[in-house]
Amino acid sequence: MRFLKRIMVVASLSLLAGSAAASPTAPRSGAEYTTLAKPQATDSGKKVEVIEFFGYFCHHCYAIDPALNKWVAAQGDKIAFKRVHVLFDPRMASMQRAYVTLDMMKNAEAVHGKIFEGMHKFKLRLDKPDLMTLFLTKVGIDQKKYLDMYKSFSVQTRMRRNEQLLNAYAIESVPQIVVDGRYVTSPDHLRKSLGGKPGTEELHAATMQVLDALVAKAAKARAGAK
Repeated sequence: MRFLKRIMVVASLSLLAGSAAASPTAPRSGAEYTTLAKPQATDSGKKVEVIEFFGYFCHHCYAIDPALNKWVAAQGDKIAFKRVHVLFDPRMASMQRAYVTLDMMKNAEAVHGKIFEGMHKFKLRLDKPDLMTLFLTKVGIDQKKYLDMYKSFSVQTRMRRNEQLLNAYAIESVPQIVVDGRYVTSPDHLRKSLGGKPGTEELHAATMQVLDALVAKAAKARAGAK
């Protein structure tokens, strides 16, 4: 009986030690984030590149958007941030193309949150090109300029590039955030790492802490490479 109790105590201490080691402020590869076996080239110049892979259809992407926007704003010139709308099946094509179009028009940030709210707060169907166009017109986007860009070769080229990025990073769920072509994190990483059932605010705050650490890690690696 004493031997059994000793085993149980040791096991409990091991679990506590593992839990204590998990920390968003000191993230570990394989827990709070993943290190890519094959790092991808970035085009962000001297800045650390941060890419959010997202989808307008995704409630979790909608939920993390305010926290991520606040985090990006706080980074200033340290990072080059961009979003890539995923395409997991043909039903997502019009939403992906809409985001690419708006991004190339330099209007994406102005209406990004409005699209999320339209779909998730007001339950609007924006997964069809005509419905999205009507909605964007109502929130201030010039319809003719939008449709001209939407049909352009430039948008088609960008969409092919996005498909290459999805394949290169093996993105299978969203949101996923990639730092400098090397490190991938997400609320799911943190949910598993924190254990239990962390609240939404706790989960998002922890994700931003991991991003802080990964940006610092990437910047240090860049400095060392020089």
